[in-house]
This record gives sequence, C-alpha cells and structure tokens, in this order.
Amino acid sequence: MNRPHHALRGVYAITDERLTPGAQLVERVSAVLRGGARVIQYRDKSADCGRRRDEARQLKDLCEAHGALLLINDDVELARAVGAHGAHIGQEDEGLAEARALLGKRAVIGVTCHDSLTLALAAEDGGADYVAFGAVFTSPTKPQARRAPLALITEARRRLRVPICAIGGIEADNAAQVVAAGADMLAVISGVFAQADPEATTRRIQALFTRD
Repeated sequence: MNRPHHALRGVYAITDERLTPGAQLVERVSAVLRGGARVIQYRDKSADCGRRRDEARQLKDLCEAHGALLLINDDVELARAVGAHGAHIGQEDEGLAEARALLGKRAVIGVTCHDSLTLALAAEDGGADYVAFGAVFTSPTKPQARRAPLALITEARRRLRVPICAIGGIEADNAAQVVAAGADMLAVISGVFAQADPEATTRRIQALFTRD
C-alpha cells in the first residue's frame, strides 16, 4: 500500500469549535499529540474560510512535528489547499472517487458508515483507507446519532481489510471494550478535549493499543 495504514491505529482526536476554540486550538491539540494521538481531524463548520485555512496549516505543521496525520473533515478542497494528509467524508459529502481524484492516491481518506456494514464494504471496495462506525455510545456531541453496537465492530473486523474507526461517546472508562471489539482507532472529542488533563487522558487511552 502507498498509503500509511500503519498510522491508522490508536487515538483519533477530533477538534470541536466549542472545546477547542481558536485561541486554544493549538495548545489543546498539542496536548493530545503529546499524549500519543496518531490522527487529528480538523472539524470546523464555520464560513470563515481564511481562519479555517490558517488553523489547518498550523495543525498540519504540528501533526508532522509529532509524526501524526492531519485529516480535514468534509472539506476536500481545504485538505488539498493546506497539504493535509487526507480527509474524512460523510455519506452526504463529496463522493469517495471525487475525493481521491482531487487528493491523490497517497492521501488518507476515511468514510462515515454510521451503523451499516454494507456502506463499509462499499467504501472499502471504492478505495477508502478506513471506515468509521458510530455512535458506539451515546454521544454528547451528537446525542441524536443512531447507535452502532459493539457487535457490529466485531463483525466488521471479521469482514473488512481496512482499519476500523469507532466514534461516539468513547472515553477513557469505556475505551477498552471498543478496542476489544476490534476497533483500530478510537475517535474522541469530549473524551479528551473536555477533560481536565487532555494529555494524560489521551495517554491512558493510547496505552490500550500498546498492550500485548
């Protein structure tokens, strides 16, 4: 594989305009990177294109300094403009083939598959580098999101070759059961960024991936 699947394992931290506001963005992302986060997803839905571009560039440099990946949420054009390592797209966003054509074969592209193994299999066949299932638990960020049970993660691990990311309500106290179910990455938002010590919390979750 040309794309770095080996990096798609561990804590996958997603920024949030409320928990990582602009003035604190770099500081708080730096903390989770020091804690061992392997992937940062920059997610900002605002219309301030200039600010988003500047922040994404800062995060790209920061991630590279820590040997981590920066992915952009739902904005393939921004990912290309700042030279991010890839993008994460939803079912309602730009298609996988279009994203791959724009970002190139070495970009990391993940696809939201909600609670559907069918969508995940299609994403894998279409060239996705990883798939994401959720919400695994009740999510404080998206409380109305439909649930993706741990049994789905286990079945997906049996049938898929690409890495599996789990998202939704994951925190240090419940992360172990998601890893045991077969997840390669744990996407966390409030699970790290809403904690008093994001670095220590990230390190605690990341340690689950280094145990024998």
